Amino acid sequence: MLLELFQWLAQDIRAFNVFSYLTLRAVLAAATALAIGLLAGPWVIRKLTELKIGQAVRSEGPQSHLSKSGTPTMGGALILISICITTLLWADLSNRFVWVVLAVTLGFGWIGWVDDYRKVVHRNPKGMSAKEKYAWQSLVGGLAALYLAFAIAAPSTDKVWTLMAQWVANGFSLDLPPRSDLIVPFFKNVAYPMGVVGFVILSYLVIVGTSNAVNLTDGLDGLAILPAAMVGAALGVFAYVVGRADFSRYLLFPYIPGAGEVAIICAAIAGAGLAFLWFNAYPAQVFMGDVGALALGGALGTIAVIVRQEIVLFIMGGVFVAETVSVMLQVAYFKWSGGKRIFRMAPLHHHFELSGWKENQVVVRFWIITIMLVLVGLSTLKIR
Repeated sequence: MLLELFQWLAQDIRAFNVFSYLTLRAVLAAATALAIGLLAGPWVIRKLTELKIGQAVRSEGPQSHLSKSGTPTMGGALILISICITTLLWADLSNRFVWVVLAVTLGFGWIGWVDDYRKVVHRNPKGMSAKEKYAWQSLVGGLAALYLAFAIAAPSTDKVWTLMAQWVANGFSLDLPPRSDLIVPFFKNVAYPMGVVGFVILSYLVIVGTSNAVNLTDGLDGLAILPAAMVGAALGVFAYVVGRADFSRYLLFPYIPGAGEVAIICAAIAGAGLAFLWFNAYPAQVFMGDVGALALGGALGTIAVIVRQEIVLFIMGGVFVAETVSVMLQVAYFKWSGGKRIFRMAPLHHHFELSGWKENQVVVRFWIITIMLVLVGLSTLKIR
């Protein structure tokens, strides 16, 4: 909205042209999301408290968590509000990638909201059933993956539907351009071409997988939100690079017209994440719940697909990956061994808690690991 306003004002006052620069708008987006989160946070927490939307703590979990019972949850709504308002203010609303990321974020946020609502208001500890939740995630993630297969291949928004029509007319067969290839980091000329079906399957797995990975990580005060904000900010750098023909050519990345605008959403995620951390840091005044965790994970996965950095997301989000793998291994080994466990408790952060680490130690150490992994991911910009 503001971009259109400043472009109109720039016709008479040239100074307003400065707002056409993506870098400035990204900085302003981060600041705006941070301000909205900090200002609206106390009101949101107060409303959640009044509505008695409190976190239920499992009795089989670490005993230190029992004191968290009743802490307001579903605070992820604050993150979504900050991201959406900021994006609508500072992004180019004619950009196809902006809308698909917003759609996925709100779609997964809605799924999380229903799940949290059933847990807290209906007093159903399971919330949505696993099958129901996965079905809705698959619907949103699958539609986004299918659209992105053509949105990335198309040079402009008006060509997306034309490519879709060609795909159908050709018997669901279409060769995607090189910018749709799966890029292998650290190798200059290693990229794997994928057809539409291969692209959709990979993108679906990235979007849905990242959403659930962030959700599994959200088990300690501040554990998930700062890594999500850091990974989001790093993906914003990649978005800026692949969205510029000169930078992408120099750094040997595919040029994806329009992808640079996603940096605005990345900045909004970073700003909103830091604002939420203000209230979510130990001892947490509010938890994000599934409404925030599922939405953030879905957004990060979608952005990684757009900027063609699925493997780099796997690296930078190593904490999310480790948490998810720990659950998978624990469940599989428990069933195979007839009741034995690999970890004291899964996800992984609970294992370290039960091993004697204090909650703050687990959180800060996982933050440090994320910082190192994000730096490794950013190094792929040049080390190729």
